[in-house]
Amino acid sequence: MEGLGLQKLMKATPKALVKINLVFLALFLVVYAALLLRPNSSLYFENAGSLVRCSLRECHHKVDTLKMKVVLEETQANSQKPKGNLSELEMPNFLSKMGKGMKIGMVNMDHRDVSKWSTHTETIPIKFERVSELFEWKDLFPEWIDEEEDTDVATCPEIPMPDHRIYDNLDMIVAILPCKFPEEGWAREVFRLQVHLIVANLAVKKGKKDWYSRTKVGLLSKCRPMMELFRCEDLVKQEGDWWFFEPEMGRLEQKVSLPIGSCKLALPLWGQGIHEIYDLSKIQSSTITPKKEAYATVLHSTEAYVCGAITLAQSLIKTGTKRDLLMLIDNSISISKRNALVAAGWTLRIIERIRNPRAENGTYNEYNYSKFRLWQLTDYDKVIFIDSDILVLRNLDLLFHFPQMTATGNDVSIFNSGIMVIEPSNCTFRVFIDRTKDIISYNGGDQGFLNEVFVWWHRLPRRVNYLKNFWANTTLEATVKNHLFGADPPQVYSIHYLGLKPWLCYRDYDCNWDIGDQRVYASDVAHQRWWKFHDDMDEGLQKFCGLTEQRRIELDWDRMKARKMGLADKHWGIKITDPRRKHLIT
Repeated sequence: MEGLGLQKLMKATPKALVKINLVFLALFLVVYAALLLRPNSSLYFENAGSLVRCSLRECHHKVDTLKMKVVLEETQANSQKPKGNLSELEMPNFLSKMGKGMKIGMVNMDHRDVSKWSTHTETIPIKFERVSELFEWKDLFPEWIDEEEDTDVATCPEIPMPDHRIYDNLDMIVAILPCKFPEEGWAREVFRLQVHLIVANLAVKKGKKDWYSRTKVGLLSKCRPMMELFRCEDLVKQEGDWWFFEPEMGRLEQKVSLPIGSCKLALPLWGQGIHEIYDLSKIQSSTITPKKEAYATVLHSTEAYVCGAITLAQSLIKTGTKRDLLMLIDNSISISKRNALVAAGWTLRIIERIRNPRAENGTYNEYNYSKFRLWQLTDYDKVIFIDSDILVLRNLDLLFHFPQMTATGNDVSIFNSGIMVIEPSNCTFRVFIDRTKDIISYNGGDQGFLNEVFVWWHRLPRRVNYLKNFWANTTLEATVKNHLFGADPPQVYSIHYLGLKPWLCYRDYDCNWDIGDQRVYASDVAHQRWWKFHDDMDEGLQKFCGLTEQRRIELDWDRMKARKMGLADKHWGIKITDPRRKHLIT
């Protein structure tokens, strides 16, 4: 009997060994696969934007779709089993009232237990590769790109997106949004943007649309979701930290079709890879037909910019635009000046100024939050704001095809608010007012404030809002910019007159030359271009660009100081022939 038992054991041993080897082999393959799929974050030390696998519009993993569906089915089967140490997330009331059987895409919710949701809905985890923590905001919003394509074609790093092909249509998309408030720079966290874009793309590509072309989105966050993607008007309900949106798909689709950051132009200057002027007919609006569109500017607290506003209106009209011209003014503008503004082409609207609570009394930026009143122009679908110290040289109507916030770059990752596309909204205006005390503007003005609200913006070519400055202070820079300032026909869409304004100088030369810290804004070519346009205006409008006695005294004082300093360009020695010097205005 003992011999017989040993013989059976000997026969069974090979089978047991085979099973053990198969188990070890399976474990090895699982570990090996995990290591292969794990992102190698060390690559980001060389290029923080290099290790991304999917484009914003669609993912093209070289993975068999059938295998991906199998993985998805396994994930869905296991999703109802709560993982260890996960905190339970209750279903919001607005979702439980929508009826049973909804298919819900779950984004960034792996760390919460939603097993009880399955009694009411079908939850579908959306799998994606989280962007590396070494991927920085400046990789998407660089200070400078080669807009002219002198050396290279501008490109953007890509943020990983899910493979939308493996998911069926969804009744709703739900996500937990990252929120590191009040940490410095919390709004410019790339992972936060990634989750927003995943939700937006899913809504566009897989969201079921209602009769009004809207889909359902639920976002859980202590911070307000990005208004750049999920607009105030689309917010249906707020329940605690839950935000329930029904975004308009036409607008959202246009948003996600644009470049992922300012790393690439939303409006290219040239055709892709060739030195030909870009075909503007390619720019199509995918939104609903707008009610009305307008250009607008704002004057408040002083009449010093009335001349600039008159010239701006005349320059817009000369480009052939048929859009309305709106001027927001406060009671500081006299009746005679108002009449001149109307004669120049503006339709006036009286506003009450908005004080910047962080500004000192009597400073230039004390009431510059009055610009927020632009968002109350809700009888217009879209407005292009233009500063009154800008001279428009080419038609800008094509900008109405772009969404809020579209503008040119300024410094670091921010946009310049001198020309910007906005979408009026009383809801957005209320958000501004509610946040005036907690948002710290980098420059103490409206530009800094708006850059904290709209961190995700779309870059226009600098030629749209060409700044009159010479920061590099090189001969090459001066040659290139002065050529563009003087080109006829115009090669820039507008000139933004930074520093002292042309109408506040003598006609003979740019008075920025006479002041040390203002010399970076000096250009006689740009100065003469403004005065050439001025001379073509009606004489009845020109008289509002005269000099006051106080301004003449200030100009002569600056010339005297420049002479004493012995400034080498010797503009201070130019003989003044400006007739306004002898015919002062009050």
